[in-house]
This record gives sequence, structure tokens and C-alpha cells, in this order.
Amino acid sequence: MKICFLDNSPIPYTANDLNSKDIRGGENVIIHISKELAKLNNYVEVFNNNSANQIFDNVKWTNINNTNKENVFDYAFTNNDIRLFNKISAKNYIAFSHSIQSIEKFIRKGQLLSFLKYKPKVILLGKYHDNNRNFLLKIFGKINLQWAVDPLFLETEVNESNIENRAIFTSRRDRNLDILIDIWKKKIFPKNKSIKLFATPSELIDNKFNIYSRDFEDKTLMVKDMLKSKVLLVPGHKGELFCIAAEEARELCIPIITLGIGSLSERVEHGVTGFIAKNNDEFADFTLNIFNNYDLWKKLRNNLLKLRGSKKWQNVASNLLKQL
Repeated sequence: MKICFLDNSPIPYTANDLNSKDIRGGENVIIHISKELAKLNNYVEVFNNNSANQIFDNVKWTNINNTNKENVFDYAFTNNDIRLFNKISAKNYIAFSHSIQSIEKFIRKGQLLSFLKYKPKVILLGKYHDNNRNFLLKIFGKINLQWAVDPLFLETEVNESNIENRAIFTSRRDRNLDILIDIWKKKIFPKNKSIKLFATPSELIDNKFNIYSRDFEDKTLMVKDMLKSKVLLVPGHKGELFCIAAEEARELCIPIITLGIGSLSERVEHGVTGFIAKNNDEFADFTLNIFNNYDLWKKLRNNLLKLRGSKKWQNVASNLLKQL
């Protein structure tokens, strides 16, 4: 099959930029799925804002201004912007959805006419995403997928030798880091001043409360920081449809504590891979228990070790093809 991906993200990325700190969830997905689909003997081309035409892992990366409507694809995927389908010709159209949009916002962003013209199926990432996506924006069909993580997280050796008395937050700063900092300052740090929190750099960092900036250069450094961490603290966010940060922690066998906001209630199995707190007090109690009770932490870690490697991008690609 001939498959293309369309992405107008201002980031001029290719597969060669996978470990860059600038690569976000949407770009990460395109890099991995395009590569896996090419491995399955499909012709795959990515149109985005990369500066020059290049080939990586049998995937052609072309500047989005160099599309050709005479070249007909079997399937065209767009990353968030359905209007990009105007740039190419295809037999079938599929849209990645990385946000929860109201009908009003969908229309305001100029998506409606292209949606009605191309009738794309929409890719959904779980129950939370499905339940919060307006049914009218799914009328042409939907595809259910679960993302995987970079091979870096699958191939990294995990052991207890590097683990320190620290927690970590690896999501974006706008994913309710302020809620986490508030809980830490008021309910966690006063009860145990020996533990540390390493978080995504922001103006909220406060060393007086043992809150420090984590390394924020590339994914290799992030993994090193994570391997030192005893727990991932991530409240969740209503805009979080999958939370790749939680999936990365799961693959590195790091228990997760969350408030279950957004899709986080789907990323954590309560009492097995971490805890889903009902409120800020429970969040703090679960966190303190992780640090004070080695047997509890070890139980969660052993559960995570058994699950390691169960999600891979090759499986995601195969699942996608079955639903086309």
C-alpha cells in the first residue's frame, strides 16, 4: 500500500530527531508508526516542515510544500489538521486526534468543510478520549489504538542500584504541575523532608522544598533521571488523552501516583502499577507510603516488571492495519 502522513507542526523534524526534547507526542507517533508500516512492505511518505527531502528506515520525508496531487495514496493520515488533505490525493482518509474539541471549536478552527469533504475516520486513544469526543466528529468511523514508547525505554536495563529517595514529574509544565507542587509543599514535604522532587523546568521550582529541575536536554538524560526515581507523580490533565509520560514510566518499572484526571485513570491499575488518588490528601498519603514502605514499593515494581515489553510500536502498526 501507499501511505502518507501530513503534519504542519512548526517543528522541522525527521526520524533523526527522535530523542530531541522538542519532539512531542504527535511527532513521536508519526516517527514510529511510519517506520513500522514501512517495515511491513508499505510505501510510506511523511510530509512535514523538514527542510530537505530525506529517507530514514525506508520512509521518505518530504517538505509539505512539495506535495503532488497526481500521486494517489491508498491511505492518508493527518496530524490534527484535516485541511491538510487538500494537499494530496488519496482513496481513504484518517485523522489523528490529539485533543478534545467541541463542535464550536472544530468549526472555528476551519475543520468542518474538510471533514465533510474527506469523511475521515478518527483515531481515538481510549475510553476517556472516546467519551469526550463529540459523536458527530466520529460519524465517519473510528479506530481505537494504544500508543507504545520509544525503544530507548524498552531496551534500557532497569535495576535498583541507581534508585534514590526521589520522585519525578516528566509531563509538560502545563499538565497541572502547579497542582503537584502545591500538594508537595503543603502535604508531602512537611512530613518527610528527606525526599526530593525533580520536575520539568518552570518558575515553580523551589529548592527550599526539595524541588529541583530535572535534566531537560534529550530523552537519554531524561531516562537517566527516571532510573534514579522511586515514583512518578503525575496528577493528570483534562487535555491528556493518553499520557506518554505515564507509559514511559511503566516501561521503566516506576510506580505511578495520579489523581486520575483525563486519561490517567486508564494508564494506572490501582494497587497494581500505582495508585489513583481520589483527592489531594490521598495523593500525598500514597506518595509518603511509597517512600516509607519498601515492601509496598517492591510489590508494585515487581508487577511492573512482569508487564514490561508488552506494548511495542510494531504491535500498534499491526493493530492499525487491521482496522483500516
